[in-house]
Formats: sequence, structure tokens, C-alpha cells
Amino acid sequence: MAHRFVKELRPGERIEDEVFLIRSKDLRTTTQGSLYIHAILVDRSGQLVARQWQATEAMFEQMPEGGFLHFKGRVENYKGNLQFIIDGMQPAQPGSFDIVDFLPTTKQDIDKMWKRVVDILGGIKNPDLAALVKEFLTDEELMARFRRAPAAVAMHHAYIGGLLEHTAKLLEVGLTAIPLYPELSLDLVLAGLFLHDIGKAAELTYDTMIGYSDEGQLLGHITQAALWIETKAEAVSKRTGKVFPRELLWVLQHIVLSHHGEYQFGSPKLPAIPEAAAIHFLDNLDAKVNMHLAEIENDPDPASHWTKYNRALETKIYKPDVMGTRGG
Repeated sequence: MAHRFVKELRPGERIEDEVFLIRSKDLRTTTQGSLYIHAILVDRSGQLVARQWQATEAMFEQMPEGGFLHFKGRVENYKGNLQFIIDGMQPAQPGSFDIVDFLPTTKQDIDKMWKRVVDILGGIKNPDLAALVKEFLTDEELMARFRRAPAAVAMHHAYIGGLLEHTAKLLEVGLTAIPLYPELSLDLVLAGLFLHDIGKAAELTYDTMIGYSDEGQLLGHITQAALWIETKAEAVSKRTGKVFPRELLWVLQHIVLSHHGEYQFGSPKLPAIPEAAAIHFLDNLDAKVNMHLAEIENDPDPASHWTKYNRALETKIYKPDVMGTRGG
């Protein structure tokens, strides 16, 4: 039986047997002192708040966080959002569901995007930057993860192949925008755009659900990328017999460390060179556009002109395509 996706559910609907992935769970107490389970159920189309009243610790332990269960229950409207009231749950055996229903994936062709990324980076003329980028590109294990990794857990490009899609789009925008500023180094910007989020290949996991690895929780993608740049620069020096320029190394690490643009958004440093500022704003452009489009695409109410309020964007999104461009 075909999976019924979260975005297709409507208030008042009864679910008799549906598999969902349990992103998180929590055992809570009502004001009357009874236990209930609060959980987030997900598939590739979105997430759903779920509750089981009159719960027990045994019921709570039965729910595998990061795993799958068959659920039955009812869909309700709670303060303008959907919630699922669980009446029962059973283990989901392998083969009773299709994993592709639960991991959102880029709509773009991964092989074509990867080829384009390699082609653009192949145009870097500075020999030191070209050698460093090559050191990353020839790391087959890292690049395999880079091609499949999401760019986030729940913000922009939060799907398989999202990191590659984000990077490829940024490189294209960089090729178009940076020549308008001849004082900037296009080579440095292209290398910085390729490397700014590369640490997410280690920070994020995506086997059964998109989440954070232990390494990601402990280090984060910014720190990881800065460390990798140091390691790869040492490898270049060893391979070529020429010491990698220290100031260029610092500038590349600075680009990574400053690309979030503000301390409150996790940037250890603020952009202190023009290329770092450009990378921050280009990165933010692609992320915000992707978030707006995703809100429109994933909105569960096709009749409404507005999406629900998005806390990260601090607004609702107006959905009508008045220029008729989104279907192309």
C-alpha cells in the first residue's frame, strides 16, 4: 500500500496503519499527573507532532527514536497546526516500508551537478588554490559523502544531495556576480564557496533520518572545515615540496569561520576581507531563497494564499506565483 505522506493529511482523518519515522520523543506529565508521549513523526514531505495520552513508560520505550513504527490514530487541528493522536503502534519490519519515502532528496541530477562543480573548480587559475581544491576533489571517500549529504537538518537544502545542490548553485552565482567586482579574486571566492560548508559532509548523518553525527555535535561543520583545510594544505606541501602559503591558508580558514556573518548565527569571526563578505551574502541569498520556495512547496493547505508562520524567516510566505515562473 502506498505511503500517505504527512503533507497529504487533513484534520478529522483516521489513520489505521501507516509507517512514520520517529525523529524525537519525550515522556511528559499532564497537569492531572498522568503520563503522555510527545513525539515528532516525519517522512520526506514534512513532520507531524504526535501525542499518545494515558501512556506508560513501556509504551515510551517501545518507540525507537530514529526508527520506524506502524501507527494508527486520528489527525486533529490544534491551534492551526496538525497533530496526530496515537491510538496504537506496532514494530515496522524491514520490507514493510520504502526508505525513499522518508528521506527527502534533491530534485536535481546529482551526477550532473557534481560534473559542473568539478568543471567550475577546474577553472581556478591560482596554482596554490588549484592544488588545495584538487586535494579535496581527489579524496574519494569525502567527496562521496559531499555528493549525498544534506546542507542542514531542518533549514535550507535539508535533503539528500542538498549540500551539493547548494554548493553548485553558489558557484554558478559566483561566476556571474564576482566579475562585477574586479577588485575581488574570483579564484578565492570559488574556492571559498566550495569549502565553506564542506564540513557538513561529516557533521550530518542521513542513513535513516537527517541528524547530527557525534563528530558534528562535538565540532560543528565550521570547525571541521577549518581543520580539513589545514590538513589538505599540509598534504599539498608534502606532495609538491613547496610550503603552502600561510597567509592564503589563514584567509581560506577565515572565509569558513566567518561565512555565517554574525556571532549570533554561530560565526566565530565576522567577515574581514571583501571575498569573505561576498561569500557570506551569496550563501545567505541561496539559503533564504531555498527556504522560501520550500515553504511554498511543502505548505499543506493548497487553498491558502499564505503559508504558516516560519520562525526562521520571521514571516508567513505569500504563495501565488503572480509572474508564472515557478512551473518552469
